[in-house]
Amino acid sequence: MERAKRTPRGTRKRDVPLTEAGICTSALRLIDADGVEALTMRKLAAALDANPMSLYHHVPNKEALLGGVARMVGARFRTVTLEDAPWQERVRLLATDFRTLAHRHPNLMAYSFSQPDFIQPEDPFWVALTAVLAAAGVPQSEIPPLAALVCAVVIGVMIAELNGALHRWSNLQPATPASGEDGPTNEGFGEDRMFRLVLDTIISGLESRLTADHAGGREGQPSQNSGCASGRIPRHRPPAAHCEGESPGNPVSGMAAGLDPEVQ
Repeated sequence: MERAKRTPRGTRKRDVPLTEAGICTSALRLIDADGVEALTMRKLAAALDANPMSLYHHVPNKEALLGGVARMVGARFRTVTLEDAPWQERVRLLATDFRTLAHRHPNLMAYSFSQPDFIQPEDPFWVALTAVLAAAGVPQSEIPPLAALVCAVVIGVMIAELNGALHRWSNLQPATPASGEDGPTNEGFGEDRMFRLVLDTIISGLESRLTADHAGGREGQPSQNSGCASGRIPRHRPPAAHCEGESPGNPVSGMAAGLDPEVQ
């Protein structure tokens, strides 16, 4: 008996109509598997069992598709809300959850980090970060630039993690060891520990800035010259928020609960 001919892929009628969300979800799977460079509209159409031209009714080109995928992943970012915890712990949890998301989708995030418009004002990460800085007592006018610096540092470290540079740099030895012998390697100084060190540095810097601001506020309005010398903008500002009670247990242990399980 003659075998029935199979209709070529991409020409059969789909059981479910194409949607932008479905296209982005399928594109994310291909990016996770093979990287951004390997993604083509034709490969995506084959994975969706659709005609390649039908994709262009939903996304005009690959660049727009990648933007849609990045927004989809960013919108699913979730972090545990700890409004009663010290702002320092909230910064740690927020950054650690963001890092976990980046390592779930390293190919996509490495691409996204290279785009200047990657973070938008409505992104959950940016909204949460600016809220934490406000709770810490940072003046409203300084929240955007300080949040931008925190993002730049955290994302820079994650880029170095994803491309392997951070591991290599952390094991570089001095050009001229003092003993004339090879020094010990830093194999035990893992990326998790280094990321915690980064967060310690960020938090210490913010604490120092807030402490200096408080001192200036208590002593009265500083002069323009003294403000410039200290690197601070002369201003009066409210005291930093203080939370009652002890900080809960290590919030990082609940990290998985803070991320949408659909982002796989």
